Amino acid sequence: MRTKQLLPGLFCLLIVPVMMTAYLGGKEKKKPKNDVCSTATPSSICSASNTCGSTASACEVDIKRTGGDSASATPNIPNAKSNAPFCVKAGTTVTFKSTSKDTGFVLDFGASSPFDSGAAITGGADRPVSVVAKKPGCYTYSVGACTAGTLYGMCGEDAAQFVVSAK
Repeated sequence: MRTKQLLPGLFCLLIVPVMMTAYLGGKEKKKPKNDVCSTATPSSICSASNTCGSTASACEVDIKRTGGDSASATPNIPNAKSNAPFCVKAGTTVTFKSTSKDTGFVLDFGASSPFDSGAAITGGADRPVSVVAKKPGCYTYSVGACTAGTLYGMCGEDAAQFVVSAK
């Protein structure tokens, strides 16, 4: 008799965690505000005013945690806006760094990366990471930044894009 009473309780204890895991795992990834990768010719946005670096000089991208639960990636281009799409030419060294004190970052390109290593890029204020953009195309990536020593909202995340154009 007691087994019949315990069964519904045990069933709920097992099913609720499984359903919560499925819900949280199924959350949609953030999309960039200005999605250039879904246009017919993403490289058409490339111009001298939004191209970062060259084969002779590195493109530096500053990663920051920006209020609340957001993060930003800003290239060293005059008047560049954070998380706005930008361009680099194939063969350009891209240095991801953070000028914010005690900040670490992760950049995840998913299955498609413009760099030789398909792994996520991890670095921080004391550890910039340089990689060479080799594969032309348009890339959407997840930007995550965490600041040590903060109590509320330690980390932020957002999505950004850049275009690697042929030489």
